Order: sequence, then C-alpha cells, then structure tokens
Amino acid sequence: MENYYEFRHLVGFEETNLVGNVYYVNYLRWQGRCREMFLRDRAPAVLADLRDDLKLFTLKVDCEFMVEIGAFDELSIRMRLEDLTQTQIGFAFDYVRLRDGFEELVARGRQRIACMRGPNTDTKPTRVPEPLRAALANFSIVSSAPIHSRNLAGAVHDD
Repeated sequence: MENYYEFRHLVGFEETNLVGNVYYVNYLRWQGRCREMFLRDRAPAVLADLRDDLKLFTLKVDCEFMVEIGAFDELSIRMRLEDLTQTQIGFAFDYVRLRDGFEELVARGRQRIACMRGPNTDTKPTRVPEPLRAALANFSIVSSAPIHSRNLAGAVHDD
C-alpha cells in the first residue's frame, strides 16, 4: 500500500501558455484540488464541519519545477502528510508524469494550512479535527527518497 493520496489529472490546453507548457499557477490549483478530493474521499465528516464553522486557511504554498509538461500529459498528484501540529497541517506534493508505463517526477510542492473557527471577523486557531487526523495517519512521509523514473511495476530506471 502506498503512503500517499493520489489525484489523477489530464492536462488540457486551457492550462498551458502560448509556448505550450503548463502555466505555473495550475500546479498550485492542483494542490488545492488534490486536498479537496482527499477530504471528499477520506474525511467526508470534515466537509460537514467546513459547511458549519471550520475554516482551512492556506498559510503557505510553494512549488519547485523540474521538467516542463504540456497538454495531454497525464499526471499523478501525490499528497503526503509532512507534519501535523495541534492546529496546522503541512502537506508535501509530488507531481508525477505517467507515460508509456513509466513515472517521471516533474515538480514538487508544499502547502501549510491552519484550522480556524469563528466568524470571518473573529477567527481563532482550533485543533485539527479528529476525523482529519485519523484520515491523514496513513499518508505520513516515511522516506524522502526521490523518485526519478520508474515503470509502473516498480523497476527503477535512470534516464
């Protein structure tokens, strides 16, 4: 079993610039989408809490680009738990291109969120909800070994 949550995405023309490569802001959008799908798939109780009083504030995002990608590239955006405090969550994202049975790491990103409660004019930090803590438990970073290129069966290849 993998220690990441995976969101698959097929790049469209609307996500590319005039040169034909993916516009950088889309990587950050995909982080948010991956996080949303994680909540839907693994922590649906948190969605009800978000409709009530819980707020997830994004404090910081970053992305390091390694290889250009373009329209119709198939991506696996892989989210892992990097750290968890009483009120904040740190996520790590690997953007992996899937092509011809091989995987290629094309970018890496990070995101830090804070859990808050209260009206918009008076929000205060709150503990990460227990259902979210439980859902994240299986996705903690165990090893930081880089992924270079490997086929889907797991054999490593140096390009």
